[in-house]
Amino acid sequence: MRFIVDEGARKLIVTEPQRELDLHTPEAFTILSKTWLRVGWDLKYVYSFTWLGRPVIQLPEDLIRIQELVYRVRPDVLIETGVAHGGSLVFYASLFRAIGRGRVVGVEIDLRPENRKAIEAHELADLIQIVDGDSAAAKSRDAICREIRPGETVLIVLDSKHTKDHVRAELESLGPLVTSGSYIVVADGSMEFLYDLPRGNVSWKDDNPKKAALEFLQDHPEFLLEEPGFPFNEGRIAERVTHWPSAFLRRLA
Repeated sequence: MRFIVDEGARKLIVTEPQRELDLHTPEAFTILSKTWLRVGWDLKYVYSFTWLGRPVIQLPEDLIRIQELVYRVRPDVLIETGVAHGGSLVFYASLFRAIGRGRVVGVEIDLRPENRKAIEAHELADLIQIVDGDSAAAKSRDAICREIRPGETVLIVLDSKHTKDHVRAELESLGPLVTSGSYIVVADGSMEFLYDLPRGNVSWKDDNPKKAALEFLQDHPEFLLEEPGFPFNEGRIAERVTHWPSAFLRRLA
């Protein structure tokens, strides 16, 4: 898409296809936001944040949105695949500390020693457990199951290897652990519209987590694609600015 921003005239002039939008409209905001997401991703904008001292490689809006989901679901256990620096684990642990319940289990195939040491030394380490291994493997699933007690509510976030096949394998393996009314969240479906950037890969157009989530839904009617919604919104924007499109799969039964 090509467009021209004319702030003086308060217009967004789209040249393909030709049309002119009021700059101060939800439609113009959506166009500009997607461009901002693409440029920001290519410049590694999400690599500039920490949460309570640990790098957290996520778009801040995605974290704000999912915290509301965590507050609503109030899981006893949140399983996150993909640990990296541990910032997301600390983020979820801080939410659990605030609401007085819950703990987080991180799954990582190759956790760097310096990151493990920092996570284990963190003030919230008592709410964090690490499972070492491939998040799609049966051995990892067995280890995760040992961290879940009977009757507990489970929420899962998939943020490890982002190929369609691996995410689909994670969904098949870990999806049954999600409790009724809770969610499995598939991160980084934005790869679908980042494939043509300098840091992208043309294969991402079809090989991405969003594709895996949508294919999984076709075979699993017990899950529903359901946006968490805005519990408070006095503005005119109704769509998330996100790197997690088509991410929230709620288990019905």
